[in-house]
Amino acid sequence: MLQPDDAVSQELILPDRRLHPLEAFSGSLGAKVYQTLRHAILSLAYRPGEILRKPEICAELGVSRSPVSDAVARLAGEGLVDVVPQAGTYVARFSMAEIREGAFLREAIELQAIETVAEHITEDQLVVLRRNLTVQAALLADGDFPGFYQLDGEMHEMIRSFTGYRKLSVVAETAWVHVERARRLLLPLDGRVSATLAEHRAILAALEARDPVAARLAMRLHLRKLLSYLEPLERNHPELFNP
Repeated sequence: MLQPDDAVSQELILPDRRLHPLEAFSGSLGAKVYQTLRHAILSLAYRPGEILRKPEICAELGVSRSPVSDAVARLAGEGLVDVVPQAGTYVARFSMAEIREGAFLREAIELQAIETVAEHITEDQLVVLRRNLTVQAALLADGDFPGFYQLDGEMHEMIRSFTGYRKLSVVAETAWVHVERARRLLLPLDGRVSATLAEHRAILAALEARDPVAARLAMRLHLRKLLSYLEPLERNHPELFNP
């Protein structure tokens, strides 16, 4: 099985830069510009430390400078971009401190959530989780890593939603934003995605058994395994991290 240090020693495969068309998103023009820029940053189409040139973004999206500036301000508030006066706007580099903090907060939420869900999960809820994992397996077989990543997120969101607490996912995703961006570095690497699917299946098995203790342990192993892969990234790819 692929070990963490082996994974991060491989050459990272980052996606080509491409802003999704505004039509792919909903809301006002400003909301669409924000969403396409955020997607590009989270998907690593814009690399950590890379300068964001507003005139180029305006030209590519066919919009004026105002909605781009507003979007950049929102992204700065999330810690996804750094605005340096008289120098420019840069995609924020990774910070292991922020990644560890985000992982800590997400784990606290998800462990309590899955323990609660395991006690009262319904058969209908198990059905939708099984379907999700079936599609995950198909996407993995096809080598569709972005598709797998999307279904992965949907699985976690479903489990949180089964608690009945509507604000839980908002809090969890806010805490997870820096981890979410960093974990994209792992998706093209051989072994990590298949290992993730195995961890998801263990979580599902514990829920099917309606065993809160086993569910909590399976989720904790899953979340901490991800962090064990992220930890060596700072050493092997220092150009992506804050000094």
